[in-house]
Amino acid sequence: MQDQPDLTFVDEAIDRIGQGEGCAIPILQALQKHYRYLPRAAMVRVCEKTRITPAQLEGVSTFYAQFRHKPAGEHTIRVCVGTSCHVKDAGRIQEAFRTHLGLSGAEDTSADGVFTLESVACLGCCTLAPAVTIDSVTYGYLTPETVPVVLSNFLEVRRLKNGIKGSEDPLGTGVFSELASLQGEIRVGLGSCCVAKGSDSVRDALEAAIERTGSTAVVKGVGCVGMCHHTPLVEVIAPDGKNTLYSGIVEETAGAVVGRHFRPKGMMRKIRSAVSRALDGAVSDEIPEPVTRFTDEVRDPQVAAFLSRQLHIATEHCGVLGPTDFNEYRRHNGFKALEKCLREMIPAEVIDEVVKSRLRGRGGGGFPTGPKWLRVREAAGEPKYVICNGDEGDPGAFMDRMLLESYPYRIIEGMTIAAYAVGANEGIFYIRAEYPLAVRRIRSAIKRCEDQGILGENILDSGFDLNLRVVEGAGAFVCGEETALLESIEGKRGMPRLRPPYPAEKGLWDRPTLVNNVESYALVPWIIRHGSDAFAGLGTEGSKGTKVFSLAGKVARGGLIEVPMGISIGEIVEEIGGGVAGGKRFKAVQIGGPSGGCVPASLAHTPVDYESLRSMGAIMGSGGLVVLDESDCMVDMARYFLEFTQGESCGQCTFCRVGTRRMLEILERICEGKGKPGDLDLLETLCGGVSQGSLCGLGQTAPNPVRSTLRYFRMSMKPIWRGDARQAGARG
Repeated sequence: MQDQPDLTFVDEAIDRIGQGEGCAIPILQALQKHYRYLPRAAMVRVCEKTRITPAQLEGVSTFYAQFRHKPAGEHTIRVCVGTSCHVKDAGRIQEAFRTHLGLSGAEDTSADGVFTLESVACLGCCTLAPAVTIDSVTYGYLTPETVPVVLSNFLEVRRLKNGIKGSEDPLGTGVFSELASLQGEIRVGLGSCCVAKGSDSVRDALEAAIERTGSTAVVKGVGCVGMCHHTPLVEVIAPDGKNTLYSGIVEETAGAVVGRHFRPKGMMRKIRSAVSRALDGAVSDEIPEPVTRFTDEVRDPQVAAFLSRQLHIATEHCGVLGPTDFNEYRRHNGFKALEKCLREMIPAEVIDEVVKSRLRGRGGGGFPTGPKWLRVREAAGEPKYVICNGDEGDPGAFMDRMLLESYPYRIIEGMTIAAYAVGANEGIFYIRAEYPLAVRRIRSAIKRCEDQGILGENILDSGFDLNLRVVEGAGAFVCGEETALLESIEGKRGMPRLRPPYPAEKGLWDRPTLVNNVESYALVPWIIRHGSDAFAGLGTEGSKGTKVFSLAGKVARGGLIEVPMGISIGEIVEEIGGGVAGGKRFKAVQIGGPSGGCVPASLAHTPVDYESLRSMGAIMGSGGLVVLDESDCMVDMARYFLEFTQGESCGQCTFCRVGTRRMLEILERICEGKGKPGDLDLLETLCGGVSQGSLCGLGQTAPNPVRSTLRYFRMSMKPIWRGDARQAGARG
């Protein structure tokens, strides 16, 4: 029997969040965080104190995966089952945790109440696959054998840090010395992947070494450097301007890096050395060669290959900016585009510039951005809203997470320009709750912009007002669809709406609403500063500019990349990614997540643009690109994606709800070596029915992975092999 919870917190949460229907999800999230589940008494209290009905609260709390109705352990283990983790045996990792925790059947919490085990569609740490998080700590490259080590490490670290309040943001306040260019600068990558590999500890060790030696260098945390396969990354900018990049720095080698580039001279060196010897032993005058070194003159060919084919627009100043450093963003032309719009252009001119750039939405559908803005501008009704869709739910994709974490001011600037252009005075960031660092940094950046007059009333003395806020998703892939996202913001189950009317005419609270994704907004400031012709001059005839991809899976050099549209799949995999890891044969690349498809290695010459990928049976999607090798079973991949979309279906459409279930049953039968004559023909028939009979993009594109597998790997799906389905799939 569950103990009666203290309901004081419920009242406090309601007072802080509000009582309207739209407050349902934030209130439930607050209760979940406080109690670690949703006590029945607490939910009853919410209905008593607010305008939220029991039916709405029950419906919402049972729809979203984030919420649980039974007590949880003190700590939550979330095992990523995204595409990259799946192909690297995440299932074995999950089973190892269950075994070690003594879980059986439907149990998810250890008998001692310490750990609760959950799976999550994607953690956005694909280059660390297979990965898990325990509370807010991420562990990567797991094997079943390392599971006990991970658990003991977590408990030991918690014990040591008990009672010590950590920084909410590892980058702190983002304050950066104006004298850094004279003193020298050490940049440490502090994106989620870097932090998971220990870069925050490296930063602390660098700062300690500077203090110990008396150096005047400045240690600065920066966002994602892109080279996730080389984390932790440290870049040294010496006082003479020479850049040196180090890969795989650890705490023990951090001091040597400082010593090599910033050795104190004369009396200061002697004083600091004497103090150091007195405190913690002798300091050697010999500077070892602790790490692989990359310089402007002699660069590692792998790093050169990874970087040379890229073009940074959305990721402009990659690895240079401190994500939450407002002043540094301003020094790098930050908010210049916004100033130009507010002071030199009327809204119609801003929209015209975006139209002429031929920017297409980077969220997956590729709808032209400028015409979408114009439709919202011309729609009748007030107020109008702008929304940033940060609900990047594709397993195997982490572009939006990296952009939100690394470039919060740029996305705010693009969103503010959009709001000015369409006539909106309120905007919302809808961000996955699985991206806590992104949420914190966006909120921090919004507050800083408000303090500096970039947001709020009378922005830059222009008379234009805009308020931005963050709404966290609650764990539903379907909410990446824009109308389901609107339902979620309104505090409802994420059920897609029938269109038309489109959100541009009737969106949030039935008012005209602009919905664009993270990368789309990130590109806008560059377009305004450099002109539409510069952007339209990049890419292919139908797909302009650049595209950010998360390169993961069985590739040698995974990470975040930004490339011009039109580059081929083969160039990305072989030249940037270094080919397949482990010397195995490149088999296929999965593009576009559950809505995309598998393109075989024989078609690696295919250019990356909207039309070419669609003709191959895939889609651009948000930008997930997962490389598969000869050991991967294509039947299993089709089954995996269909299992994902079937589980994420909101259930509103019969074709999506039932059709995907029937398709999944057939694929499971084939994987078990129990296929029947006619199964493949039936699969094709069901693909057509589900696509045509579904209301939203999730159902309409759910058959794509199956279709592409039938198209390119049909022999591996023929149910003539018995017993060894994985071997059969590997032959395809």
